[in-house]
Amino acid sequence: IGVAVYVNWSLFGNADDIENPNNNPTGAQTSTGGENGDSAPTDGEKNDGVNFFAASQIERQRARDEAIEVLQSVVDDATALDVAKEQALADIAAIAATIETEANIESLVKAKGFEECVAVINGDKANIIVKSEGLKPNELSQILEIVYLQADILPANVTISEK
Repeated sequence: IGVAVYVNWSLFGNADDIENPNNNPTGAQTSTGGENGDSAPTDGEKNDGVNFFAASQIERQRARDEAIEVLQSVVDDATALDVAKEQALADIAAIAATIETEANIESLVKAKGFEECVAVINGDKANIIVKSEGLKPNELSQILEIVYLQADILPANVTISEK
């Protein structure tokens, strides 16, 4: 679980990429994929955009698979305490629920017209990364609504980034 948290933080939790949330009327934090805060991606970013999303999803899945493998080894260990086994099963169920919620968010955001999306939920916070060349206020609102309805996460706890 610690590895999964670290990977999620390292991929999506970089505070240097976040703009001032006071500039956003929705209260959600946004950031862009361009240099110096501009939203226009460079040619390299356009070529790497799809690779970024695919790599992010693969890395997220790999980290979760490792966490589930560790938890499953606790469940399968005959010498482990029953309390530890129950907690490991609960953690596996929580990871599975988070995976399902993230997949739902990603699908619904793509259905709103975004080409690519990666959603990462960590407790009561969510990071949403979309492929866009400038999010409009109505698009931000749509994404925030999807996250709230799917994960019950308040807009103030959602960071939306553009890549």
